[in-house]
Order: sequence, then C-alpha cells, then structure tokens
Amino acid sequence: MTVEQATTGTELFADRRDVVVMRVDGELLDLSREVVPGTVVEPVTVGSPDGLAVLRHSAAHVLAQAVQQVNPEARLGIGPPVTDGFYYDFDVAEPFTPEDLKKLDKVMARIIKEGQTFRRRVVTEDEARAELAAEPYKLELIGLKGGSSDEDGSSVEVGGGELTIYDNVRGAGRESEQVVWSDLCRGPHLPSTRLIGNGVQLMRSAAAYWRGSEKNPQLQRVYGTAWPTKDDLKAYLERLAEAERRDHRRLGSELDLFSFPDEIGSGLAVFHPKGGIVRTEMEDYSRRKHIEGGYSFVASPHITKGRLFETSGHLDWYADGMYPPMHLDAELDDDGVVRKPGQDYYLKPMNCPMHNLIFDSRGRSYRELPLRLFEFGTVYRYEKSGVVHGLTRARGFTQDDAHIYCTREQMRDELSTTLTFVLDLLKDYGLDDFYLELSTRDPEKSVGEDAAWEEATRTLEEVATASGLDLVPDPGGAAFYGPKISVQARDAIGRTWQMSTIQLDFNLPEKFDLEYTAADGTRQRPVMIHRALFGSIERFFAVLLEHYAGAFPAWLAPVQVLAVPVAEAFDDYLGDVVAKLRAEGVRAELDTSDDRFGKKIRNAAKQKVPFVLIAGGEDADAGAVSFRFRDGTQENGVPVDEAVQRIVTAVRDREQV
Repeated sequence: MTVEQATTGTELFADRRDVVVMRVDGELLDLSREVVPGTVVEPVTVGSPDGLAVLRHSAAHVLAQAVQQVNPEARLGIGPPVTDGFYYDFDVAEPFTPEDLKKLDKVMARIIKEGQTFRRRVVTEDEARAELAAEPYKLELIGLKGGSSDEDGSSVEVGGGELTIYDNVRGAGRESEQVVWSDLCRGPHLPSTRLIGNGVQLMRSAAAYWRGSEKNPQLQRVYGTAWPTKDDLKAYLERLAEAERRDHRRLGSELDLFSFPDEIGSGLAVFHPKGGIVRTEMEDYSRRKHIEGGYSFVASPHITKGRLFETSGHLDWYADGMYPPMHLDAELDDDGVVRKPGQDYYLKPMNCPMHNLIFDSRGRSYRELPLRLFEFGTVYRYEKSGVVHGLTRARGFTQDDAHIYCTREQMRDELSTTLTFVLDLLKDYGLDDFYLELSTRDPEKSVGEDAAWEEATRTLEEVATASGLDLVPDPGGAAFYGPKISVQARDAIGRTWQMSTIQLDFNLPEKFDLEYTAADGTRQRPVMIHRALFGSIERFFAVLLEHYAGAFPAWLAPVQVLAVPVAEAFDDYLGDVVAKLRAEGVRAELDTSDDRFGKKIRNAAKQKVPFVLIAGGEDADAGAVSFRFRDGTQENGVPVDEAVQRIVTAVRDREQV
C-alpha cells in the first residue's frame, strides 16, 4: 500500500496480529517506525521468511539477556538468525552445560511472558563506545561499521548506515518503565518479547571462534530454534528426530555400507561390500543413460603438474581448497647441487582442466560438436576438519563429471537438453520435487569479460525459466569462471539438497586456447558447459540413503531377497529358489544361520531387505513360498515361478517396493 499521511506501522497494522515488521520501500523496519506520505509499505507476517528471521533474531536477544541475567560477567559476541533458528556467542569462563541450557530456557520463558518492548534508538559512535565500554567484542564491531559481513554474522549488529542500540524495556509507556537490557543491533525486532511466544527452545552449545576466524578468541555459542507456535516447534523437533534416525553415518554403520577408518584420514570413506553394490548399481545405471544421451567416456589421472591449474586459474582462485603440492622430479648431482629443478604436483580438485586437454589433443571440427565428455573422476579437496561431514562433505570423492563443448548456436538447446537429462535421471533414482537456483557473478572472485558473463547468465536464466520450475536467485554464488544453475531437490522429509549443477563457461576455453574449425573454415572458440549430475557419488549415496531411510528400492538394495526357512529341513528347498533368482541376476541370499526363525525375520527387517521369502512344510508341498514385505505384511502360498517373476519385474522396472 502507498501511505497517504504520516503514520507508524503499529497504527497501519493495528488489526493484524500476525504482522511483526514492515517493508518500507523495500527495507525491513520496526512497526514503531514512522512512515511518511508517498511511502510504499508492505506487511511482513511472522510466518514469512523475513518474519521468521526477525522472530529468531529477537529470540537471540532474549537469550543474551537471559545469559547476562544469570551470569553478569558474560561478554556478548554476535547473535544472528540462521536457518531454522538462531545462535548467540558468549565469552564465558566455563562452557555451557545441558543443565545450563535448561536453566536459560526457563529464564527466557519469564522474559518472553513479561512482554518487554524492543525499543530502537540511534547513537553516535562515541555514545555507543561509552555505553558498551564493558563489551570488547561490541567495540570491535563498532569499528567495523560499513565493513560488516553476512558470513560472520556481524551485519546484524552494524550492517546499516547508522549505529543503533535496542533496549528491552519493562513496563513501556508507564511512569515506572525501566530499561532492563540493551544490545548493539541494526534490527528490526518484534514489538514485544511476548510475540516470541512458546515456540522457542535452546538446542545445544559448542565452541566457536570469534567472527569465524581461528586467529581470534574461542567463544561459546548457544544454538536455539524459534517458531511462530508451539505446534510448529513440536513439528520441527519431530523432523529433527526423523533426520537423526535417517542420518547416513548412522545407517551406514548399521547396514554395513561404509566407514571412515582413522588409519586413512578424515573425510575419506571406504565402501564395504554392501555399500559397494549400491554404488555400483548407481554408477552402472548412470553409465547406461549417458550412453543413450550421446556422451563419450574418458578417464584422467588423480594428480597433475601445477602448471595445469595455473592455466585454469584454480591456483589463483581455489588454492585454499586444494591439498598442498608434492614437489617431485628434482635431480641432484653427486655434490647435492640441483641439476634439474623439480616441480609441484597437485591432487586434482576438478576434472575440467584435464578434459580441456582431451578436447585439445587434436584438431576439432564443427561436425564433432556438441562433444560430450563424461567421467567418474575422483577428486580431492582439502576441507577444514570442522566442515567435514560424513559422505556429504568429504575430502576425497568421485564426481559424475561431464563437460560439453558446443558452438554458440548450439548452446541454448544443449543447456535445455542437459537440464532435461539431469531432471529425468534424478527422477529415476526416486527424487522428483525440484526447484532451480541461479548463481550469478561475484565481481571480486571471477575472471572474464562483462559481456560474456552477461550473455551466459541471461542464457541460463532463460533455459531455467523455460523448464517451468521455480527459479531462486543466488547473487554472487557463481564459480570464478561462469554462472550456474543448480538443481535443488527435496527429500522424503522435506529437506533441500543441492544436487546437479550446470555451469556455462566462456572463460576456460579462452584460457586453454580451445578451437574448432567452423563450416566456413575459420577457427572458432567453443562454449564449455560443466555438468555434475550427482555432484559426487558419495554425496548422492548419502542423500539417497537418508531419503529412503536405508530402505532402498529393490533395484538398489544390496540384498534384494533373503530366503528364510522355517526350519533347517527346508534349507535345500529355498536354496533352489535362491539359485533361480540368482540366475535372473537378482541379489538373493539364504539365511542358514543358527538363529531362531523369529530372530531371522527380525534381522531381515533391520537390514531393510525388500523381499523376504519364507518356506515351511506346506509351502514345500505346494511348490510355493510366502512373501514377507518391509511393512510387515505377508502373502502366503505364492508359486515359486510366480514369486521369481514378480521379484525380477520389480527390480527391472525399478519399482518403489
């Protein structure tokens, strides 16, 4: 709405209890702020993304107030909202314990119930320094002012054009009103702590370096979550519990799929036989689809001379994510004097430079384009120990990497075809809820001409829009050489995972001086499309494992059929059934362990086997078996040949059994 006379957001939205802040000419402001005639004002509800962020930031202030109420010696760091919650950093003598968090939860509840008012005031730098003289970390932030960052959370304090302090006021508007706590903050906030409600809970504490740098002091970070209602909080906690049950690291151990031996190193997985089967099925199906899609398979080594990554630009822009070099090939004479200098070799973090060498290994004609090179290429990236997380953030992993070389004229159709190929293949693995993200240039971390970036970005945006999927902007998120589309997939419990990426690159062909002979005989520069469908085999394995909660569809399951005889006398009978299944390519096993029948059935359920075949005397006499499914249901008296055919069909057709 356009405001016609001077007013405040409180007056404008007096009848809207769900409105917690307002957007004034695009800027989020407190409802108490005055708006002038001609201003465009929009209500921001508590359930919207911006409203949730304000709710959570307000809860972070209440947490900090509670901590200093319990421990006046605690010094304040930063307290921004984050995905699904908030945190606040504190300099305290002793780390927080679970009992401390329970006590703080109760103190926060009293502050919230009291209904203190968040009141904003503008201060000068001198006033802020005087008022916050006992808060060394706040004083440092005051010095930052315009140099604040979303990355370290400092923008929530001093990200605006002026310095502001928010007071928590008890009894606002009455003669007895009292400022009970204050914090440096840019805002905005809820009008009252009471609006935080009972959908807030502290979750855990952890050590964290001030402003994210290991060079700085280590503080104690308290994490919390906040939601509009208690039911929303309960639903979130249930999602967390379900996510914990689905944690791929836990399932990987329980199902004997993979492990991370200390002897090998952090972030470096080994796949066990059952995990190896799942991985092989994933890769083999992908290979078949790539052959159908006109891709050519290539392979490249794990290490290379540093010069290659100087040419590509990775040593300029990506060196922090690479393992240190190995200095090799130096030759010394008998006196130890260098006769031939050595050179640096690097473990490769990317496959694209090597694929460029394959393209450039001989002359190329326009008749060969588009040329689609595909590789399951293992790469190595030096992730910091704090961010390594199972298979989803590893230091060694295998990318299903493709690089497509095409003409400018082919570019749009090739991008569209590639996006369709990606989405269809992800659907084959059981993911079907997608949206797209468009990552654009960061001028500080990129190479190439503005015109090339603009054309590449515009083309990607048009292709993404034509897909019909929602498109979300990711400003500054592009790789240094070109913009990208990333496919975001939602799993069975609604979490979003970044899956495939498609990057359009005019720069690396220039750096590697790649050319092809055009129809008119001139030498032209190809366009390069980078495409990783899974991202990495390891990460995609983890996503599918959590998506299916370990209960892979029959075609991916490590053991597709487990035959369980009612008694030892029926081992041979079911052994023949297993042999028939194996002859059809089915992964079938016979349980001949000494466990009792009931325990064998429970073990099969724990291992999430899609089909359990049971046979006793009546089954053997009738030439039949009993089917037991993962949901506990059972179907008796199924003729053996019919049972075999049903299983073969389910596996072949990739049924979600």
